[in-house]
Amino acid sequence: MRTFFELTKRNVKAFFKDKGLFFSSLITPLILLILYATFLAKIYRESFTGTEGFAVPDKIMNGLVAGELVSSLLAVICVTVAFCSNLLMIQDITNGSRKDLLVSPVKSSVLSVSYFAATFASTIIVTFTAMAACMIYLAIQGWYLSVSDVFLLISDVILLTLFGTALSSFVNAFLTTSGQASAVGTIVSAGYGFLCGAYMPIASFDEGLRNFIMFLPGTYGTALIRNHSISGAVNELGALIPDEATKVEVIKKVRDGIDCNVYFFGNEVETWVMYLVLVGAILLFLAAYILFAKLLKKKK
Repeated sequence: MRTFFELTKRNVKAFFKDKGLFFSSLITPLILLILYATFLAKIYRESFTGTEGFAVPDKIMNGLVAGELVSSLLAVICVTVAFCSNLLMIQDITNGSRKDLLVSPVKSSVLSVSYFAATFASTIIVTFTAMAACMIYLAIQGWYLSVSDVFLLISDVILLTLFGTALSSFVNAFLTTSGQASAVGTIVSAGYGFLCGAYMPIASFDEGLRNFIMFLPGTYGTALIRNHSISGAVNELGALIPDEATKVEVIKKVRDGIDCNVYFFGNEVETWVMYLVLVGAILLFLAAYILFAKLLKKKK
């Protein structure tokens, strides 16, 4: 256990010692927040305008748009920043440090889990910093989060960061050069936001693509974050509608349109199922990553 903690501490220190890697990981979410607020806000606002034929008050509209922007940002960076933080594992391969560690008495599983723990620790610092900036943005635009929403949002970010860490660890285990890692990171950064439904609502895709996306665990992470970042504003919108039947219909339509409700081949996915899928994916990728590391050591 002491070896594990020492290796984890060494990996975290190495990440923060690399100022270029650390600051690029830290500043990217803040830049994305500005870009999202500048370019995506108008698109999101238009999607809410004229809901069921009545005008949405500006304050509630701002809360809806801000909640959707924040959920999109957090859903993306929890995974993309993990790939950036995980580059240390590739650097150890290229400079020979990993080979030196593997020929020592250190078990390959301990070394692999230490990389995982260090990547998670580095990533969660960045994601929590970004989340703090998002909370400030929500407070300025329109705060409708309850205390339970905030805690649930924190738990969603932790869970999705674990998923991003497990996924990046598994993928990077097959890579041997910094060039390969950079290429994979670029692909993930460019495509993950679309595949998880952060940039464009899944409801706007055709049926075939929607069904394919629902097999990806990140989709459920996005839906969880979106639910807890926007539910307060949606409920406030529903309070403006006196007729109960119309209220239920409008709220369902809004939630369907922004992927608070997601459907697997036409069947609505319950919240507990979303958590189950995400936890299962974390355990699966982590187990596959450790197993591959063991097989690699035996082969060598």
